[in-house]
Amino acid sequence: MNQPTKHLDFFERYLSIWVLLCMVLGLALGTMAPGLTASLAALEFGEGSQVNIAIAILIWLMIYPMMLKIDFSGIRGVFVRPKGLFVTLFVNWLVKPFSMALLGWLFVTTLFGDVMGWIDPDTARNYVAGLIILAAAPCTAMVFVWSYLTDGDGPYTLAQVAINDLIMVFAFAPIVMLLVGVTGVHIPSNVLVVSVLVFIVIPLSAGWISRKVLIRSKGKEWFEGSFLPRFRPVTIVALLATLVLIFAFQAENIVTNWFAVILLAIPILIQVYFNSSLTYGLMRFFRVPHNVATPGTLIGSSNFFELAVAVAITIFGPTSPAALATVVGILVEVPVMLSVCRACVSTRSWYNQPILPSAAPQSTR
Repeated sequence: MNQPTKHLDFFERYLSIWVLLCMVLGLALGTMAPGLTASLAALEFGEGSQVNIAIAILIWLMIYPMMLKIDFSGIRGVFVRPKGLFVTLFVNWLVKPFSMALLGWLFVTTLFGDVMGWIDPDTARNYVAGLIILAAAPCTAMVFVWSYLTDGDGPYTLAQVAINDLIMVFAFAPIVMLLVGVTGVHIPSNVLVVSVLVFIVIPLSAGWISRKVLIRSKGKEWFEGSFLPRFRPVTIVALLATLVLIFAFQAENIVTNWFAVILLAIPILIQVYFNSSLTYGLMRFFRVPHNVATPGTLIGSSNFFELAVAVAITIFGPTSPAALATVVGILVEVPVMLSVCRACVSTRSWYNQPILPSAAPQSTR
């Protein structure tokens, strides 16, 4: 039986175009109005905090509505079918950041730096630091779009994201400090902790508290049918505005270092396809249902680029090589993840075939 065609709304259908338009608008703003851009980049939560006010507010507006959707009480249901969750967590936290650190060292530091001489050592270390920050943050928001496109199990996807977010509160900072420290780049621990607090803990807590209070007072039907839809345009506008600001802050870096953008895209592309193939293969090996395997694969291979950019800007500054490396992640994220979605959908029949010819057919229950 053929799967019904998935229909996206106007924004999601042309997501690649919106990202491109935001990039162009941001570059134009940063190039034609450098004074305004510099003023926005200088807005911080207190002197020396390095947390940009505009970026922080926009990220809250993006993450908070997503956190409202997560029912943490439903996490128990994931452990009834734990194999998919364990594969996703294994790739997210034990493979992805370490593989990116390896690829960054191999390509950026060694091949493009030491061998070809295209990148100086200090800049290479900062590029690798940005790549590590990008890989250490599992996808949180866009994965719901990817899951929908691949006919993923919605409640299971929500639960996987919730667990990843909880782990991120405790694991993101130590992993970043460990791997970035190996590259020789010093990260102030207090700045990283503040970043985790501002960009993860606050929206996570606000979403959880709001959900509990509103459902208790107004009911779940009102909450899901009336309250949540109101945030749909807010999330979209915040995402587009964030992209515009990010590209505006990085305008000079992108225009003057366009060759570096191409070079940085190489390890990011390799990492996404490697992790997606590994996760998808492990899911099939452990006979995880396809509608659980696909969102797990997409969570395991994509990145929480909004958080990565915000953290890189907070730690290294809005015009730093590390921030540029995370911005390149945005450039490749949408088209690459759409290609992974297509691969998952087109291989559904292969995925559901027995691994061994003599094996019994997989149950469709």
